[in-house]
Amino acid sequence: MFGDMMGMMNKLKEAQKKVEETKERLNNVILDESSHDNLLSVSITANRSIKSLSIDDALLEDKEMLEDYLILTLNKAIDRATKVNEAELAAVAKEGMPNIPGLDMFK
Repeated sequence: MFGDMMGMMNKLKEAQKKVEETKERLNNVILDESSHDNLLSVSITANRSIKSLSIDDALLEDKEMLEDYLILTLNKAIDRATKVNEAELAAVAKEGMPNIPGLDMFK
């Protein structure tokens, strides 16, 4: 019983290490998102850190329209980055979890 517990603890530590490594790797996964007409584009990491933003000059003439574009495009980029982030971390966590009877966290 004690050996099983130690094995599970080691497996959890390995899983935690893999999760941390995956978080670091996701800093280098760049996702590009653009407005429907490509007047605004954003590059964001899978850890939701904005790397670049490009705004067409036409949007600079209308502050309200620029704000709308920024909100829509940034939200779209953040949503996409969040999905990639969660999928990657869930896969790593599920792979590294020990088999504990009655504990099925990742269905």
